[in-house]
Amino acid sequence: MNGVDISVSEGDTGNGLFNFIGNLLFPLLAFAGLFLLFRRAQGGPGGGPGGLGGPMDFGRSKSKFQEVPETGVTFADVAGADQAKLELQEVVDFLKNPDKYTALGAKIPKGCLLVGPPGTGKTLLARAVAGEAGVPFFSCAASEFVELFVGVGASRVRDLFEKAKSKAPCIVFIDEIDAVGRQRGAGLGGGNDEREQTINQLLTEMDGFSGNSGVIVLAATNRPDVLDAALLRPGRFDRQVHSRGKALAKDVDFEKIARRTPGFTGADLQNLMNEAAILAARRDLKEISKDEISDALERIIAGPEKKNAVVSEEKKKLVAYHEAGHALVGALMPEYDPVAKISIIPRGQAGGLTFFAPSEERLESGLYSRSYLENQMAVALGGRVAEEVIFGTENVTTGASNDFMQVSRVARQMVERFGFSKKIGQVAIGSSGGNPFLGQQMSSQKDYSMATADVVDAEVRELVETAYAKATQIITTHIDILHKLAQLLIEKETVDGEEFMSLFIDGKAELFVA
Repeated sequence: MNGVDISVSEGDTGNGLFNFIGNLLFPLLAFAGLFLLFRRAQGGPGGGPGGLGGPMDFGRSKSKFQEVPETGVTFADVAGADQAKLELQEVVDFLKNPDKYTALGAKIPKGCLLVGPPGTGKTLLARAVAGEAGVPFFSCAASEFVELFVGVGASRVRDLFEKAKSKAPCIVFIDEIDAVGRQRGAGLGGGNDEREQTINQLLTEMDGFSGNSGVIVLAATNRPDVLDAALLRPGRFDRQVHSRGKALAKDVDFEKIARRTPGFTGADLQNLMNEAAILAARRDLKEISKDEISDALERIIAGPEKKNAVVSEEKKKLVAYHEAGHALVGALMPEYDPVAKISIIPRGQAGGLTFFAPSEERLESGLYSRSYLENQMAVALGGRVAEEVIFGTENVTTGASNDFMQVSRVARQMVERFGFSKKIGQVAIGSSGGNPFLGQQMSSQKDYSMATADVVDAEVRELVETAYAKATQIITTHIDILHKLAQLLIEKETVDGEEFMSLFIDGKAELFVA
């Protein structure tokens, strides 16, 4: 229609054999290409440096390596974060002066986990460690282990640690470790999670059957809550052993240590003694005394001391009376755990702590009597009651929030699970559901009527009010001992169990009788 000339001719049929051979070779070439690709993904022949197609070495670690780190950052360049710097300076000191620590029986830490909100200096601290240590340094991001092909992440972890072990002693830094270190799920449905293979390989390399000597792993994350529990256990990211090979002072009493550490596993006890050895080295001691072991135990249970925390006299007084209230009620409750130590030095999220020495038999059997649970609730409420009696109900603080959570949980379990309520009877109500892919238990789902829920709430409230009345009676009856203990805490900040019991002997205190 537009005046364009069109000519049509039949195709040349003389090359039919050539077309047939081409059609046959194409899939063979494609298969050969895929074969080579996967061989490189598995780190096979030809996948090494200088091999064919070097950029396709999927199984190789992409970590950056520096034989002599030149990050340009030292600890002097990091402002603040003194507690974190102290911990990491000891790691550097381990690498530079190992004899100072091995003489006390301390072992080099396997891993240090840097935790904090974005922008708080985690990566900066890692660069400072590299700059100060002067040992070979590998750095990578956890996301580099994640790949489309199956097994590549685990292969890269293996390759990274093979390189690191050949350069030991050295430091490996993994940024944003939550990319591969999240809690493992149940894997229902026969599925395979590539990320799980990667974290399993990382766990094995850090502290598996073959061991890992001389490689310290630093890792950073702003989501510690989602990390797998196996990653944080002593021996991996702990930095946070038993006493064989440790230089111990004569005042160390293993009986007392055992009483304060019921339920500790062998790894926990090993970690406790290792922390004590590190504290002794920090204090330039030749032996580990009972003070280092006590401080190490409190550090593991509640976190490191906040030595530079600014605390006003008014707040110090309030915390002293709060902790004295817990200790006073605990000491006068029959068949309850003895008080081991009281401290008003801030640790972790707590302004002060009262340490009890729980019964090992009770912990191992897992059997708790009704009277013990009722006493436990009264002890937990002792802090708030002391605040109210001394400062008035208008001046109480939010410091008892964790105590209330504990009391509410115990009271509800007594009613719903343990059959300790006459109105509910010997019936377990409330079923627990969970999502195995999260590795966590979801909230309980109620499988009973609203009328029963009202009874449960009333029973829980009655248990809590009874415990509150017990704590109030004990504190008002022994107010003189409360004042003396609080004053002693304000003066010394820490009172041990023996000194605490002498106050009761002097005050002629009597156990509570319902």
